[in-house]
Amino acid sequence: MGKERSAGFLVFRRTNGQIEYLLLKASEMGMHWGPPKGHVERDEDDITTAARETQEEAGYTVNDLDVHREPYKMRYKVGENDKTVVYYPAELKNVKKEPKLCHEHTEFCWVTKDEAMKLTNFVHFTKMVDHLHHKIDKL
Repeated sequence: MGKERSAGFLVFRRTNGQIEYLLLKASEMGMHWGPPKGHVERDEDDITTAARETQEEAGYTVNDLDVHREPYKMRYKVGENDKTVVYYPAELKNVKKEPKLCHEHTEFCWVTKDEAMKLTNFVHFTKMVDHLHHKIDKL
């Protein structure tokens, strides 16, 4: 039984009085929707991975984002492996700056909390978005 660890930023913006979340559509593996994230490399910590993956997958650097250092951790099984995914809320400073996708994604969308939860339809993700949304709403 192995262990996997991934990290990413839950990128959000405030526009027209509401909070919108960035979701990317994967070009492979069922073409699912989700925020930028990826595997933690041996020489990285979670937040470094989240920053690297967000820059690679969406084109946003840490200078484009106001990263909140309190992460949300989810744990679940993938086959025989235990998987941990860590997300940091990260607010886009310039709400008009659109992402630049890499080859790993075919589309992006900005969606509300409820739309994000419907689009992904993954129980761990919906719990994370719901939990972080309440914190973000109070910032």
